[in-house]
Amino acid sequence: MKLKKIYTSPFLDFYSSNLNSKLNIPYFESTVSAGFPSPADDHLHTKLDLNDLLVQNPSATYYVRVVGDSMLNAGIMSGDLLVVDRSLEVRNNCIVVAYIDGDFTVKRIIKKKDKMFLQAANENYRHIEITTEMDFELFGVVAHVIHHFV
Repeated sequence: MKLKKIYTSPFLDFYSSNLNSKLNIPYFESTVSAGFPSPADDHLHTKLDLNDLLVQNPSATYYVRVVGDSMLNAGIMSGDLLVVDRSLEVRNNCIVVAYIDGDFTVKRIIKKKDKMFLQAANENYRHIEITTEMDFELFGVVAHVIHHFV
């Protein structure tokens, strides 16, 4: 998966991907236990292209690199790559990329009665109530997080 930077903001870097290139890597169909060890299968079942796994709607998908710690408790950390799909329906409590008054942000969207909020997943950040006076636009739903451990 080759990424091309298409826009940079103080908190997010936006990327597009060349989905025509295939990245077939080994995929073992057997599961890996997160509890007690289980017997491992010794053979490879198939190849997996991460584009096929992570990108449901190619023409509506882009990637964003996160900068900051406002979504730590949602498992999104600074440096993570988000797979964002503009074609997915925005639902209460989903994580979105939004534009507010000149800045991009990643937050959980919360709908309460006739109000809408962007909620951080870190108690050090306040909720943002969306008002009609704001320049506000949703830029898509976060479908996947690619997190680096090393």
